[in-house]
Amino acid sequence: GDRRVSAGRQSRDVLLRSLSERQPDLHVHLRGTADLALAVGRELGMHGEELDDVARAAELHDVGKIAIPDAILEKSGPLDETEWGFMRRHTIIGERILQAAPALRSVARLVRSSHERWDGAGYPDGLLGQEIPLGARVVAVCDAFDAMTTNRPYRNRIGEPAALSELRRCAGTQFDPAVVETFVRVLEREMDAAAEAATVRPLTPAA
Repeated sequence: GDRRVSAGRQSRDVLLRSLSERQPDLHVHLRGTADLALAVGRELGMHGEELDDVARAAELHDVGKIAIPDAILEKSGPLDETEWGFMRRHTIIGERILQAAPALRSVARLVRSSHERWDGAGYPDGLLGQEIPLGARVVAVCDAFDAMTTNRPYRNRIGEPAALSELRRCAGTQFDPAVVETFVRVLEREMDAAAEAATVRPLTPAA
């Protein structure tokens, strides 16, 4: 019960702190991804521990990058084959790091699979479609959206509408089409709410 939760939370906080010390902007990205993953998970009918796992996996899916050299992480040009080999190991390293905390075992499994692709062309296990845990399919979509809409050393961000159409374009190849559909619905609802909040004017007090 409570002991497991607090041990898991402390482990997570330690990992997040080490990530943010290493790459401060990555920390911001992780928070955004976790919030999105929670909203999408809820919409897909996840609850309780399953929902908790997807939020933690979204926060921690990049933790294996601690072991990737800065020269590769911050390279502005395309990566060569050796560098890609390094990058592709980060999900396995992430899984190993998280398995050290028993409370994060189920999160570790999602982190390992967060770069699998719906069409089976992802890494590290080449899982196909429904073989990929649902939580990992959610993290993949949220991560891609957040990456596209955040400035990176190697490219500028694109706007949210452009990012949504890119997700739609990759549904069925890179991403689970049902997760993309749910993500788009959640995000459009949030964008509408934000637009509405921005247009509400305070009433001018009567003279």
